[in-house]
Amino acid sequence: MNILRNDIDEVNAQVTITIEESDYAEKVDKALRDYRRKANIPGFRPGLAPIGMIKKMYGRAVKADELNRTLQEAIYNYIKENDLDILGEPLPIDDQHEVDFENNTKFDFKFDLGLAPKYEPALNKKDNLKYYNVKVTDEMIDKQVNNYAGRFGNYNEVDEAHGKDMIKGSMVELDADGNVRQDGISVDETTMAADYMKDEEQKKLLEGAKKGSVIRFNPKKAYDSDVELSSILHISKEEAANMTSDFNLTINSIIHYTPSEVDQTLFDKVYGKDIVKSLEEFRTKVAEGIAANYKEDSEYKLGIDAKALAIKKMAKLVFPEEFLRRWLLATNDKMTQEQLDRDFPAMLDDLKWYLFKTRMAKANGIKVERDDINAFARRMTRVQFAQYGMTEVPEEILSNYSSEMLKKDETVRNISEKVLEEKVVDIMRNAVKLTATEVTVDEFNKLFD
Repeated sequence: MNILRNDIDEVNAQVTITIEESDYAEKVDKALRDYRRKANIPGFRPGLAPIGMIKKMYGRAVKADELNRTLQEAIYNYIKENDLDILGEPLPIDDQHEVDFENNTKFDFKFDLGLAPKYEPALNKKDNLKYYNVKVTDEMIDKQVNNYAGRFGNYNEVDEAHGKDMIKGSMVELDADGNVRQDGISVDETTMAADYMKDEEQKKLLEGAKKGSVIRFNPKKAYDSDVELSSILHISKEEAANMTSDFNLTINSIIHYTPSEVDQTLFDKVYGKDIVKSLEEFRTKVAEGIAANYKEDSEYKLGIDAKALAIKKMAKLVFPEEFLRRWLLATNDKMTQEQLDRDFPAMLDDLKWYLFKTRMAKANGIKVERDDINAFARRMTRVQFAQYGMTEVPEEILSNYSSEMLKKDETVRNISEKVLEEKVVDIMRNAVKLTATEVTVDEFNKLFD
């Protein structure tokens, strides 16, 4: 076997691999003997068919398989042994001659390689990054306190319906004269709230209605959604689309939701028994939670800006763009030329960031350990619980959820990439001039526009 490399330029190369019969003949013979041992050919007992017949039947396919296997091993071993920093995967040249497996014994295969540009990440205090701290205001604290009060409130039955009160009752369809339609729709139990109706006239009919009263209204006018109407009347969406009748609603019960008092009972429900013992402590704890949530967002924004800085630092580097375009089309069946043209600049930026991260990690001895992955998964789980207002989740529960998450290999790979990125960003924040900047939540959100 012979391998020759021709460097076209700094980021493009062509490799020619010459495979002789001696490189694959023994493997082909072994494979054919295995075929003979297993083949079930009419007229011959298993394993006793003439080897010449086996070669005639399977020789070409076996030879092609072994050549392909030998070729793949050769090119990837060559890349590894020569420490080539390739982008994508080797691609057969466009004008590769058709291979005659049956008559030839010596074969030449040519591949194009895309090489990563030579670059060593370099940062200093002349490089700038901003770290945005979101100012937690009394208004934000009040809003979160009200959210907690609403979340841990109570349902009580009342005699008169207002606003978002849930009205439970039975319904019967009426004819044009206001009489009960004999073959009409009858619903034994349904639930609705006047506040969610779209039509003001229909909404007024239920606003202030009392328990036990019978209200004539038109649900089709009240709700502009066939999905909602079908749910209330227990009919199909197709039937709801054609429904125009008035109905009598007999109100059986009215349920009113009362937010929790902001007292010790609420404190215990949110943070656990006696963790917080006063309104002042509660508001402080709420403020800490809001700040912690925005810290995650601040770190995310820092990661975005760090990526932008890295890409800017690599702006003058030359990449094998033509090769990369070919490779992306060759390895993505669903990608069109139009999509490639549209998305390629962003893909190239992602590639630059990937190269920057991996080289920065190598230069600084950064490694991703299993403990890093486990800790990140627990953090993700904690954030997910916090989105539902559960801020004091026991470590045991977090560990159980995160362990379940890490059973998927793809999740582990994604988290590993995220951990590596965080470690690189930490290196960057210490290497550059980092300016802490306090912003309002509105100002912070506009940064993402």
